[in-house]
This record gives sequence, C-alpha cells and structure tokens, in this order.
Amino acid sequence: MAASTPSPRDTGFPAEGRCSYYVEKKKRFCRMVVAAGKRFCGEHAGAAEEENTRKRILCPLDPKHTVYEDQLAKHLKKCNSREKPKPDFFIQDINAGLKDETEIPEQLVPISSLSEEQLENLIKKLRKASEGLNSTLKDDIRSHPALLDALNDPRNGDSAIKHLKQQASILGNIEKLKLLGPRRCFVEFGAGKGKLSHWVDIALKDAEKVHFILVEKVTTRFKVDGKHRKENSVFERLQIDIQHLCLSKIPVLREGKLPVVGIGKHLCGVATDLALRCLIETYAASYEERNEEPLAKRIKNDKTETKVNTLAKEGNERNVPEKWSPVAGIVIALCCHHRCDWRHYVGKEYFRALGLGAVEFHYFQRMSSWATCGMRKTLLEAADITTERQDRQNDSSEEHDDGGCRVADDGADGLPGYVTMFIVCNTEGEVSVIAAQSSFPLSQAYIPAPPVEA
Repeated sequence: MAASTPSPRDTGFPAEGRCSYYVEKKKRFCRMVVAAGKRFCGEHAGAAEEENTRKRILCPLDPKHTVYEDQLAKHLKKCNSREKPKPDFFIQDINAGLKDETEIPEQLVPISSLSEEQLENLIKKLRKASEGLNSTLKDDIRSHPALLDALNDPRNGDSAIKHLKQQASILGNIEKLKLLGPRRCFVEFGAGKGKLSHWVDIALKDAEKVHFILVEKVTTRFKVDGKHRKENSVFERLQIDIQHLCLSKIPVLREGKLPVVGIGKHLCGVATDLALRCLIETYAASYEERNEEPLAKRIKNDKTETKVNTLAKEGNERNVPEKWSPVAGIVIALCCHHRCDWRHYVGKEYFRALGLGAVEFHYFQRMSSWATCGMRKTLLEAADITTERQDRQNDSSEEHDDGGCRVADDGADGLPGYVTMFIVCNTEGEVSVIAAQSSFPLSQAYIPAPPVEA
C-alpha cells in the first residue's frame, strides 16, 4: 500500500504559490494564490511582519475605504471616486438660477419657534396671495393601448399596477397634447430605470428619427433602456445633475435639430424647477441668441410662404405642430412638492409681485404639509369628542362618521391652524408649485404653457 502524501500542515509549510497564513478554524493553510514575491494573499496581508509596519489611512476621495499611506499617490490615480473629466454638456450651475445671498437670512428659526403673531401674519399673507387663484385641478386620468397587456398581466403586484397606471396616464396626456410622434427627442428627467421612456418608445412603434435622452445623476441598476435595439430609436443615458446640464451641447440636439419633449415621473419640486430652467432658459434661449428662428419666420418669398402655410395646415391635421420650436412641450408628474429651493424657483417674479420674498418662501415651503395633516386634537380631547358624539347618537338616529378626531369643518372658517392651500405660480409660460397637497394625483400631468414668442 502506497504511503499517503503529507499535507502542508504536516510538513510545516504551505503549498507552493499559496498563502502562508494558517487558518485555525479550518486547521489548514490558506489556499489563496499570492502575488510574486509575497508570502500572504491580500486578505491576510496584515499578518505578515513586513506588512504590519505599514499604516493604512482613509482615502481622501472616499472615506468608505482605506489605503496604505505609502501607496496613496498611486491609489489616487486609479481610485473609482476620483474626479473624472467633465463632458461638454456639463456647465457648472447653468440651470441653478441667480444666487442672491442678501435675500436669505443666515439663520431662519423653525416654524415651531415663531410667535403666534408671526404665524398669524404668515397665514394672512398666504391667504391673500392665494386669492383669485384657480386652485381646483380637474383629474384627467388617462390610459394608453401600449400598456394594455402589461396592466392586465395577473403576475403584477399592487406596486407594479400602481406605477403602470401612472405611466399609462402620463402617456395618455402626452398623446392628448399631440407630442407623441416621429422626429422628436424625448428628454426624461430623473429617469431612474428609464421605464417611462420605455413605454413611450413602445407607443411610438416604428416612428422615424426618435431619440431618447435619459438624465439621472446617480448610477442605477436594472436599467431597461439597454434592452432597446430598434433602428429608428436611439437611447442615450447621461449621468449628470439637471443643475449642470446644457442640452444645446449634446451632439444629437446640436446637429439633428430635433424638437425636444421634456418628460418626467416622480420629479420633486427642485428638480422640476431645474428641468424647466434647463428647457426654457438654457436650451430654448440658446436658439434665440444664435438667431436660429423657426423656418416659417425666415420665409421672404410670397409663393414659398403660401406653400409653407399649406404644409403647416396639413401637418396640423396629422398631429404635427404648426411651427417648429426647440421645445415642443413639457409633461412632468410631480412628487415631494415641498422639496424646493428659492434659488432654483422659477416663479420668483410672480412671488415678488405679491409682496413676498425668500423668507415667506421658506416658511410656506414648510407649511405645505398642513394641507393634509391639519392640527389634530390630543388623545384626551379626542376621547371627549368620541364620548360626546356617542351621547348625541343616543338621542338621534343620524350617524356621523368623522373618525373621532375631526377638527375642521368643510368650510374655510374652520378652527385656527388648519390651512388647505395650493399655490400655482405662473410667469410668462413658466409654471411651478410652491405649496400643494401632498396627495396630489400623480396621474395628472404637470404641463407648463409653451414659451411666449417675441
């Protein structure tokens, strides 16, 4: 019988080319391959005497990982957190708006620290500013045949159904505005996985010359835009903050002259303001600066003008805009209306016209939650109300289902402290929401008016 081969432990040495660290728990040497000239693998490098003398420090670019101090210079050249070269379409704070530090005090006290008189004044200003505003929005919940099969899929859970209904309604509103057509560039702000652009592409079928630009500032997993391989539609993803995005520097928009349709789903207040600035103040304004007027404005020959007008009328019947413009339309479904900032806010002129400024904006922003929460009674007061209601029910057959904690009547003259408000600010085609009910239906598209032509 042949003798068995001695194990590395029996010989007191690890296998050739393997780590020299002895794992007590496994009763054997580590089997990881080591680098040339090294005794230990990367996992057990600290066990070597020569490695113990080296100091590890936090990476200055990203403190989530460490690096050997003597290899810092080499590490900074290849660290994944290093600053990468900026693309041409990155222009620092191009859509941020003007920064006026004199308007915003250095320190604003919380709204809970305001005196009763200060709070009363704020509420009066808010009610005065909202007088005459048509704050009643009619639900326009739509759908689209492109999502019919997905909506009827029995495998969908509640969350999937909710998002599909929202996407179908946004798509229906895009079609209602006659923006769903060929030869366009759809820019999805806050794209995430790119689901909204995905359904727009399916709805367009084989439309010609369709380009999708998906804007998202963070890396995203399980993206769907990479699955599209249609010849007539191109998907391009930009990892950039909307605040620094210059659309006129993107090659397809600079060379192709495609009208842009801005879309978005679940875009917070500040992102909506930045998207509006990106489309109207930056992109559309760049055409005016270069004197690139629409074709209909450059016509000087009467015969040609007649021909163009005829073509425009025919195009209008085919859901094509009568005049070409850099921004064909904007359809954005909002979320998190309170997440807005005075510097980025697009309705400053309208706000100032009402005698309001940055301080009022700051407090109105926080007061927006009053639209849904109100001022609730304490548990003791709620119990008293419940007992009183039960006594009334014994004397009357009429039932009142108010949950035992209702504090405001349906009228405007409810108890002090309960304010329902919805302020829409509109300045020459630019629209933004400063304060709104947090239960604003996402199925209702947020559609600013087109820019006013000079």
